[in-house]
Parts: sequence; structure tokens; C-alpha cells
Amino acid sequence: MGSAMKRVLLALVLASLVVSRGPDAVSAELRLSTFQVDATPPLGSPLCYGNVKPAMEIVSPLTARGVVLVGCGKPIVLCAFDWVGICNESYDTFRETVANSVGTTADRVAVHSLHQHDAPGSDFAIERLLAEHGLAHEFSDPDFNADVFDRVAKAAAESLKSAQPVTHAGLGSGVVERVASNRRILGPDGKVALQRQSSGGRNPAAAAAPEGTIDPLVRLVAFWNGDKPLAVLTYYATHPQSYYGQGSVNWDFVGMAREQRITALGGLPHIHFDGASGNVAAGKYNDGKPERRAELAGRLAAGMKLAWETQTKKPLRVKDVAWAVRPVSLPVRDTLVEAELAAKLKDEKLTLTVRNRAARDLVFLRRMQAGHQIPLSCLKLGSASILHMPGELFVEYQLAAQQLQPDTFVAMAAYGYCGPGYIGTEIAYSQGGYETSIVSRVAPVVEHVLLEKIKELLSDTQP
Repeated sequence: MGSAMKRVLLALVLASLVVSRGPDAVSAELRLSTFQVDATPPLGSPLCYGNVKPAMEIVSPLTARGVVLVGCGKPIVLCAFDWVGICNESYDTFRETVANSVGTTADRVAVHSLHQHDAPGSDFAIERLLAEHGLAHEFSDPDFNADVFDRVAKAAAESLKSAQPVTHAGLGSGVVERVASNRRILGPDGKVALQRQSSGGRNPAAAAAPEGTIDPLVRLVAFWNGDKPLAVLTYYATHPQSYYGQGSVNWDFVGMAREQRITALGGLPHIHFDGASGNVAAGKYNDGKPERRAELAGRLAAGMKLAWETQTKKPLRVKDVAWAVRPVSLPVRDTLVEAELAAKLKDEKLTLTVRNRAARDLVFLRRMQAGHQIPLSCLKLGSASILHMPGELFVEYQLAAQQLQPDTFVAMAAYGYCGPGYIGTEIAYSQGGYETSIVSRVAPVVEHVLLEKIKELLSDTQP
């Protein structure tokens, strides 16, 4: 066989290999795209799961925004909503819708809420259950929710057309001064003596008490194409409320801080995630006056700026990226009894708040009884790990994850699957307080379940 014929045959073989490898394998480069969709509810829509006044005015628009990482197997999608929460069936539906749109699987889609209270929530299962008892649209606006989910999916798919190469990842952190404080102030007996809520500064004792257990750092991950920044992700643990509840739709101080940074960096896409902040809020530094919102935003933006300016850039290759998932069924607390909850839901003499809460408890209870599992995931970018967790997780989980790998970068996004509500530490369930005595849907053993999965995720996502 002549040399020319050999070259032709070699070319044909190589061509067939390229075709068989598929689109992700054709390119050895890592690529990133960004997307953003308006997620502002129509006037009259329920806000905060129907626990506050409905939408009466739009102070600032709400968004769903995220990134798609391509080239490391099937696409990975990270998304954050300016909503109070996405729960149960809505959480599953959103991930499946986006996954189908971008050509990946639902377990490679992480979606989180920033938990603003002047914002809508979503759970198709709860809404359907309430509707069966004459309470339709008291919890959410399912048609609006479905429309947003579809538009996000289309925007994520469309963004792939303009995906850009990623050559480096920047990692940084900055101290945030005078924003976060622990909500649970313990007395000499180890029990919650003072509950410091988001506007706890109205109480002089709450304002005077120490900050308590918090994570003072905002963490930053930036994606770069050479010297060109493509997107920035930030993570900070605090409830985002300054004042709320009067029907004024807005993204509160966390959204304001994010927009300040976008402006400062010339429009660079910025996706912010709320960390493990079930027991953390701005209560020590917030008295609920309108002017505090801008002050809190400025302080958070200053921490974000510091994280940006001190970031360390390192090359990021396909082999440096890994994704791991650990599905888990969370233990339900024994105070949730199906027959009792069903009776409350049916009782028209009870308040809407009580019946609404019963429906939320009932849906979560039934899903866990049916064996439904919640995905916990971790994205590894070189030496950095980003954990994606459910519910209103206590900050101790975030600190524990960082202590497991004290010499590396570990960030956490909570408020993913919001069905369980508050997720406390084991000891917190014996200390009293609003979060673990009243509204948490999981049992104290949840700490052992989640910490074991966190350990597995951090050890399994080695690139």
C-alpha cells in the first residue's frame, strides 16, 4: 500500500473517531455560557408561600440566572433564583426541564433560591393539594412558575451558542463586616433565650448580643478566558431580609450588592448564592428601617469587592473538573403525623396559615415516606469544592465542610431543595427556638446523615 493511500485511510479513521465521540468530546476545551431570565411575579401573586401580603408593586425585578459548564462530560448547570424557595415537585420539574433543554441529566443541574421574602415560591405538589381543598393560588402562582421554568430552560439552551473557552478559575474571599449575626442567642442553661430575627435590632438586647456563630467570609469563583473574565459566582451565608411583607416585590440587599458589583465590573455576569444561613440573619445590624437595606448592601458589596481583588487565578483544564452526586432521603421528625396534618388541611375553621403549613408538611412527609431522594452535589474545580445543599441549612454545616478540608477552597450553596424547611444540628433540636421547635420538618439525626454525605462528596470529587 502506497504512502498516499495510508494517509487517506488514516484520515478516514480519525474522522470516524471524531464522529463517534460526540459533541462534548470533539472539543477538549472547557467552555462556559451564562443566562438570565426575568422571574418577576405578576401583581396579585402570592409572596413568601402566601405568608405575607401578595405582590402590590415591583420595587426591583427578580431574576433567575446561571451558568452552563460544557466540555467535562454532559453539561453542568448552576442556577440561582431571586425567589423564597423552590420545593418538592417544582424542584424536580425545573431540573428535568433544564436538563432536557441543554442535553444533560437532572442530577447535573443545581438550582438554588436566595430566599428573599418579598418574592414568590414554587411547589406544584403543594399548590395542587391546596387547590383540592379550595385554597388554589393561596400558596403560589403555578402557571407563572411553569412559564419561568420554560423560559429559563430555553435561555440556558440558547446560551450554549455563545459559550466561550475557560482557561482559568479565580478563587477569592473577603470578610463581610456588620451584616451577619446568629439568630439563636442561648442562655446560661443552653436553651434559646432570645430569638434574633432578620430585624432583631428593634430589640436592644438582640442588637447588643454578640454576633454568635457565623461564617464572616463571602467566597468567590470567577471563570476566565485568558485575561477576560466570563462570569463570577459568590457565596455568602445570611438570610437576605432587611424589611419585607408589604407586597413590595424586590431582591433585597443581597440583590442590590450583586448589582453594584455588576456595575463596577462593567456588566460582568454575577450569580450569587445564599450559603447555609438557616440560623443566620442581619438582625444584630438591622432595625427594619428602610435605610438599612442600602447599608447592608454596601457592606456585602465591599466584601465581594475584596474577594474579587484578592482572587488567585489558576489554570483550569477539563481534567480539573469533576461532579459528584449523593442522593439522600432525609429523616422526618416524629411530630409530623399524616392523619393529623390531613385533618388540619381539611378543617375550614382553621386559619389559612395553619392549613397552608399543614399542606407543606404533608407533601414533604409523603415524599419521604415514598422513598423520594434529594440530590446533594459537589462541583470540583481543581482544588476548589462547591457543595450544593438543601433547605434552610444551619451555618454549622458550612463550617464543618470547610473544616474537613481546611487547606482548600470550600464554598456552599444552600436553599436548593427547600422541602425540608429548616435543617438544624442535632443539639439545636434540644435547645428550643423557632427554627427547630416549630418549622423544621426533619429529625435531629439529620446532622449525621448530611455530614456523612458531605464527607463522601468532598472525597469523591477528585479530578
